Amino acid sequence: MNVALGGTFDPIHDGHRALFERAFELGDVTVGLTSDDLAPKTRHDQRHVRPFSERQSALADELAALAADQGREWQVRELTEPTGIATEPQFDTLVVSPETETGGRRINEIREERGHDPLEIEVVPHVRAEDGDIISSTRIVEGEIDEHGNLTPNRAGRQNIS
Repeated sequence: MNVALGGTFDPIHDGHRALFERAFELGDVTVGLTSDDLAPKTRHDQRHVRPFSERQSALADELAALAADQGREWQVRELTEPTGIATEPQFDTLVVSPETETGGRRINEIREERGHDPLEIEVVPHVRAEDGDIISSTRIVEGEIDEHGNLTPNRAGRQNIS
């Protein structure tokens, strides 16, 4: 099975890892990583996002270890538009978080318009932080939590980095 997922992944956290793990359980994985131009357009907040090359390197480290454990193939491709790679015919499944499920349905509409079979949409539940709220990159960058969801009240965030 060919599995797609996408995002900005900055910084990578346990919520992202849950997506990656589920994707590798299902098949070979292609991760669309937002380009430097697209990344700020997909954010609901105005925070610093590291350059594509840095995010790609960190993502490759995460994926390599998971792929080896599952005996799967993987690749990272640059996303230049929000619907990205998932509209391409070779994919069978799209792994999404609850907030990106609507985008997955839109991708299936585009696939149908192009004459492709719809993707199975696999929704992976949020991973919760120590305080019960979801783990998010924004909360990590703001210094509220670490990548595992532990509260970090004395940690300074990255929000002021340009």
